[in-house]
Amino acid sequence: MTSISEQLSDALGIMIMGMGLVFIFLSILIVGIGIVAKLFPAPVVTPIPVPIAPSASAQVTLDPKLVSAITSAIHQYRAK
Repeated sequence: MTSISEQLSDALGIMIMGMGLVFIFLSILIVGIGIVAKLFPAPVVTPIPVPIAPSASAQVTLDPKLVSAITSAIHQYRAK
């Protein structure tokens, strides 16, 4: 039977080896992603400006009957 100190040293060695392998894998992954990002950059999309008609915003008006119907509906809903 092995002593507790031998078991702890074995566990510590396995833990360090596992953490080291994960660190190495993640480091290689980060470097690989950086290389791929430099080789294949994302395409730049330029937005097409859309002309806005100034008279269109001035013509928008609300029907007073519609506004009163919506207002009364809201008051009836909140009264419940």
